[in-house]
Amino acid sequence: MSPPDLPATLNVFTDIQVEPALMERLRTGIEPHRLLVAAAGGTSVLGGAPLDSQLAEAHIALGQPAVAGVLGAKNLRWLQVSTASITRYDTPEFRTAVADSKVVVTNSSPVYDQACAEHLLAFMLAQARQLPRALVTSTPSGTDTWYQLRASCRLLRGQTVLIVGYGSIAEKLVGMLAPFAMRVRAVRREPRGTESVNVLTPDQIYPALATADHVINILPDSESTRSFFSTKEFSVMKHGATFYNIGRGTTVDQDALAKALQDGPLSAAWLDVTEPEPLPTGHALLSLKNCFITPHIGGGQKDDMKDMVEHFLENFARYLKGDDLLSRVM
Repeated sequence: MSPPDLPATLNVFTDIQVEPALMERLRTGIEPHRLLVAAAGGTSVLGGAPLDSQLAEAHIALGQPAVAGVLGAKNLRWLQVSTASITRYDTPEFRTAVADSKVVVTNSSPVYDQACAEHLLAFMLAQARQLPRALVTSTPSGTDTWYQLRASCRLLRGQTVLIVGYGSIAEKLVGMLAPFAMRVRAVRREPRGTESVNVLTPDQIYPALATADHVINILPDSESTRSFFSTKEFSVMKHGATFYNIGRGTTVDQDALAKALQDGPLSAAWLDVTEPEPLPTGHALLSLKNCFITPHIGGGQKDDMKDMVEHFLENFARYLKGDDLLSRVM
């Protein structure tokens, strides 16, 4: 049954933007409880969000509601963010406020972690097999160009990977990399002891950067991570290393990255996120032949919105039973 301080009929507010069939699935999935649909859909968790007066009636919220609306919703007991990122909510002030008001916050990381990990693996394989260069090269076998292209390919086996920002995406990626017999380490602000690889703290990052063939950034955006990768970090990386970013563009100094790609030590960068998005015409990263950018699609796949709704409904059923919620972040 519902927690004792909540009424028998719960008001569930949502500002998600999904097709009518999925909205109906959400509506019927919470019956006999009441669904409150926002007049305007939620925006990216990286941007602002409109205030909706219906949030004041809500006991539960799903989506990307405005911070002010969440903190002003006196009946609210649980917020499930519809993305893996919780950028707009990840501030000391918000964390303190929801802790004081006993509002539980969960995210939707299981919906997107597999896709993001596969995107990263695709990046790594494309770099190892020199696919961008090979796909635009037409030459008979046996020529100098052919031999040079073959010789530029590398095996992942035995190479060293450093993952910066260890969460569900990293955990998925570690499993995918296992068959390649790579040496994998990770950096996490607060190691939990449950990680499947050797985990370092941020103060131990520089020696690790110096020995990594692949540096993978999965950091979220926060006050402590903005421009985390800058001139100093790139300068100590191993000559020939490859840098990947599927976390947030704000965690990387774009100019410092461009310089590291032009002057060394980086051999290449593969980015799914930048700052801003998209980069303005004429930006240095767009002209570099060793920088490859996808337009923030890493977490996407055909059924992601369906999976997001189903993830919420699974958590909703757990909430009604009084069980621990999945993907709790606050």
